[in-house]
Amino acid sequence: MTITPVPDTTLRVTGLQAEHHPHPFGITTPCPRLSWRTETGLPAWQQRAYQIQQFNAAGELVGDTGRIESSESVVRPWPFEPLQSREHCRVQVQVWGNAGPLSGFSEPLVIETGLLQAQDWSARFITPAWEEDLTKPQPGPLLRREFTLQGAVRRARLYITALGVYDVHLNGQAVTTDVLTPGWTSYRTRLRYQTYDVTALLHDGPNAIGALLGDGWYRGRLGFGGGKRNLYGQRLALLAQLELEYEDGRTERVVSDEQWRASTGPVLAADLYDGETYDARLEQPGWTEPNFDDRSWRPVCILSEDFARLTGPEGPPVRRTERLEPKAIFASPSGRTLVDFGQNVVGWLRITVQGEAGHTVTLRHAEVLEHGELGTRPLRFAAATDHYTLKGEGVETWEPRFTFHGFRYVQVDGWPGELRLEDLQAVVVHSDLQRTGWFECSDPLINQLHQNVVWGMRGNFLDVPTDCPQRDERLGWTGDIQVFAPTASFLYDVSGFLSSWLKDLAADQLDDGAVPAVIPNVLDAPLPAAAWGDAATVVPWALYQRYGDATVLEQQFTSMKAWVEYIHRRTGPSLLWTQDFQFGDWLDPAAPPTNPAGGRTQPGVVATAYFARSAELVAHAAAVLGRTDDATQYRQLAQDIRAAFAAEYVTANGRIISDSSTAYALALQFALLESEDQRASAGQRLRALVREGGYHISTGFVGTPLICDALCSVGEHDAAYRLLTQTECPSWLYPVTMGATTIWERWDSMLPDGRINPGEMTSFNHYALGAVADWLHRTVAGLAPAEPGYRQLEFHPVPGGGLTSACARHLTPYGLTESAWDLQDGTFTLRAVVPPNTTARVTLPNGDVHQVASGTHAWTVPHRTAGVGEPVTLDSDFDTLTRHPELYRQVLETVQAHSADHLDSFRASLQSSLAGASLQRAVWGIPHREALLQKLERLITGQLA
Repeated sequence: MTITPVPDTTLRVTGLQAEHHPHPFGITTPCPRLSWRTETGLPAWQQRAYQIQQFNAAGELVGDTGRIESSESVVRPWPFEPLQSREHCRVQVQVWGNAGPLSGFSEPLVIETGLLQAQDWSARFITPAWEEDLTKPQPGPLLRREFTLQGAVRRARLYITALGVYDVHLNGQAVTTDVLTPGWTSYRTRLRYQTYDVTALLHDGPNAIGALLGDGWYRGRLGFGGGKRNLYGQRLALLAQLELEYEDGRTERVVSDEQWRASTGPVLAADLYDGETYDARLEQPGWTEPNFDDRSWRPVCILSEDFARLTGPEGPPVRRTERLEPKAIFASPSGRTLVDFGQNVVGWLRITVQGEAGHTVTLRHAEVLEHGELGTRPLRFAAATDHYTLKGEGVETWEPRFTFHGFRYVQVDGWPGELRLEDLQAVVVHSDLQRTGWFECSDPLINQLHQNVVWGMRGNFLDVPTDCPQRDERLGWTGDIQVFAPTASFLYDVSGFLSSWLKDLAADQLDDGAVPAVIPNVLDAPLPAAAWGDAATVVPWALYQRYGDATVLEQQFTSMKAWVEYIHRRTGPSLLWTQDFQFGDWLDPAAPPTNPAGGRTQPGVVATAYFARSAELVAHAAAVLGRTDDATQYRQLAQDIRAAFAAEYVTANGRIISDSSTAYALALQFALLESEDQRASAGQRLRALVREGGYHISTGFVGTPLICDALCSVGEHDAAYRLLTQTECPSWLYPVTMGATTIWERWDSMLPDGRINPGEMTSFNHYALGAVADWLHRTVAGLAPAEPGYRQLEFHPVPGGGLTSACARHLTPYGLTESAWDLQDGTFTLRAVVPPNTTARVTLPNGDVHQVASGTHAWTVPHRTAGVGEPVTLDSDFDTLTRHPELYRQVLETVQAHSADHLDSFRASLQSSLAGASLQRAVWGIPHREALLQKLERLITGQLA
């Protein structure tokens, strides 16, 4: 009997959100745009229409669009009256499709606005009325206020922020699990506030609210070389407005004002770089509860602040997202007690300890060991040390509030008694972004590389996209996020996170359009430079491509234009950006440890290439926004810059000045070559350079994100895979072989002998060089957007590198998609999942192209792996030999044993791109050549017998 499967005809609307918020509570957008996904088993399903209903706080239907004929389901305009401050409503959506039944209504989405106008605030910023020593961290102030409820409360909302960071409690209970709030913005122009539902924390009669403040980014030490304090202000302050709505309709406000009282407590010092010092003997039990005796507490005073800069969050808050148990406790050679958590993380320790009152435990954090001891030199001026003094009342559990560290290892000093694994936990802390992308393949080293990218992003996406999380820096370097934005937007939903940061970029942009190298800007010199300042154009465009929301282009367009016009003024009529400070191809592995900008590629090549790219992106953005005059102007400017670049830097046959991999990658990826012949020649030269380098990385921050795509664009997929799978230094996989669990700042942050790179600047958690993950997603697994927001998908896997399988999954704005391929016995199989309401273009390795609708599809085609099985002889070239890595290793050992002085010249000759380069010719010039050839002949014959 044959059973015919019954198709799944169910249709559900899921993932309803407002302004990219899955939980739009306390938002400050009066007309929040709505997005939703659909789930159905119906193949080729397309939305034909939708309907949205709105209900007020009482559950009454107050808005109904009726049926709207549209296939759009992402960031649809708010169809009802603009929301007012404090307004609470629910919306739900149903859809019609081209087939199957009408869906039911979605689960209601609760939307509540915060305070939309400055005049909605009756609270004031309050600060302790005492003098402080502003040259060093001060004890964290405690602020409190008691109040009495006048009846049963129906609803209570706390609107709160701080100058500094805060931790707030109500009646002894934590108001939120958010940490390090309100986060870091360009405080002078944008200060976020948070909204919390505190109804359940109130009770009849007396109540109390209390907040502890810390320096955070506001007045804590920021910057390298010792940094500076008090960059945004000298006084910490709290703004809190608790609004009560009683069951009988009455309302009341409890606000921060002169009625509050201030004191200090157990936090003696808290600094983001240096750590937290906490004396539990100074705790004041019950200070956030009613009926606490605060007569010894001191008054507060009012600060005059601009309420117009207050805004609600656009992205998720920073939270504790995971706890890790330690892997080992051991003694260092000097006798120090060290703890290994097995993973480089960002956050802090949670300790459980018991001992005498007054005894202090010290926790010092670092990412690596050197010679068996804690490797603290890369921390530079960051102490990264927490101190906890016991109160001596039994078992005590503690974790810091107002600091964070980048660490895998912790040195524990002063632990009373025996330190056990169960006494410690690493608390992982970062912005609580939704995971949206996954990748895996048949090579465990590449899988670990991808995991390192994910962990590096988690640690550095802590309210702003930082460069590193451990040393005296932790700044929002624009160059890092410029190259990493496509990878970030695949792995996590960063739509709100990065759109908020871009507003800070626009706010801190100088009047002449220059973009500082770090955002928020806290450096004395803004350092506007190519590939860094270009974050102003590249990041908005990346967000538009990945999320399909043109609003980010609208919001940033003035900033985008201003940056390009700044460069235009700097170049003048030549259109060549050859002056000013430039980072160049930062951290090119050829650059000396003391000069990371001293790479192989001329700074003017990098700068002018990015000038062309940014002008082109402004033209693209203008076209999307319907600004036809701007589109025409900047399209022409981009063409003129390309012509200037070609005239200055490119020969007639496609050679590019600097003759570096980065120069050719820029020219190929940014369309800087005027003819197909030049492009072909440049592609051949790029492949030759990569081969001559032994398929080691020869690019820095600028070239690395482009190199694999540049090679693939000229058909050199094999070379790209050889770069990817290289394990010798410098390479992506070298750190993996050294035990890395995050992406390093330098290719050789740790040397093969276990020593830390001697340069002053090295970090073991920098995500920029992990931008290769975007190529893993798009080319190795073969999953990319063909239209903005993945409305059409591109499936185009390119197998190689000896991989037998690869898979990428991504939660698009329309639903989950997947590209999974498998290669066995000469047969290639691809499985492609296309979300409802989208289409896809599929390109198979044999060149077949298919246009498909939503659903799950599979194809099987013959596929031969190039070069596999090719025998090795003395006439074999480098590429053939390295397809047998174990044999190649033994060849090198044989040459070294024969004549160590000639090993480098042997490798250079073998890797040469000159015609006829072979194993036999590579030994020319080595003494006793014939004897060496006989050894190699025996080795090859024995290996391949």
